[in-house]
Amino acid sequence: MNHDVIITCALTGAGDTASKSHLVPVTPKQIAAAAVEAAKAGATVVHCHVRDPQTGRFSRDVALYREVMERIREADVDIIVNLTAGMGGDLEIGPDENPMAFGQGTDLIGPLERLAHVEALLPEICTLDCGTLNFGDGNSIYVSTPAQLRAGARRITELGVKAELEIFDTGHLWFAKQMIKEGLLDNPLFQLCLGIPWGAPADTTTMKAMVDNLPANATWAGFGIGRMQMPMAAQAVLLGGNVRVGLEDNLYLDRGVLASNGQLVERAVEIISRLGARVLSPAEGRAKMNLNRR
Repeated sequence: MNHDVIITCALTGAGDTASKSHLVPVTPKQIAAAAVEAAKAGATVVHCHVRDPQTGRFSRDVALYREVMERIREADVDIIVNLTAGMGGDLEIGPDENPMAFGQGTDLIGPLERLAHVEALLPEICTLDCGTLNFGDGNSIYVSTPAQLRAGARRITELGVKAELEIFDTGHLWFAKQMIKEGLLDNPLFQLCLGIPWGAPADTTTMKAMVDNLPANATWAGFGIGRMQMPMAAQAVLLGGNVRVGLEDNLYLDRGVLASNGQLVERAVEIISRLGARVLSPAEGRAKMNLNRR
């Protein structure tokens, strides 16, 4: 069991959730305010995507990331910022016998362009999604090939940013360890992402199997989506890991009750404390994750 727990709050994500809950932050001002709310509720880290303020859809605009970062840094809280680098890997295969007629959901760019905002802003942590995945039940695929991953890992290391490896299935973990073996990553963090169709399911057996295959002494966290968010938070702590919650992964505090990011962090803090553990401050989290404060 982990008695000193890092909580990451994933504030908004890239999915079509803003239309489902008015509490999902969209504008840079709202995203930064959600980061402050999460920090005050007890989060150690905030994981940030940005959205087009006009449409609410996902965005890769460096200016939007910059505004979010500036607003967070100007706030009266200390919080570790983790920026996604997973945008730009979306491929919507065309219908029926026309697979090359890519759909409107396609947003496919190279591995270094996916890091443009990371290079410009140098957060303490950024993510690296460690493999290709059937994403959902239609024709959407998240694409991240071995060659793309090697290029991204090498650049993140050159920038001096700590990589958090997003692991959606067991093969992703296998390749993440291969990149470490090749010297492309320096003591990365691991995030076990469970319950996303059709990756690894959100259950105890799967999480434990992945934990058993992590590198020795790895710092890791895990999460489940939807109603499995809090059960997987408790399971991660019991298996020696850290926790991620937030509106990127789950919109509800209780059945039928929409949540804010701060409320989800508060619920996670309560679960962790009732298990006999404690939540680390950002300063303590930096020490545990070997981060240099920006």
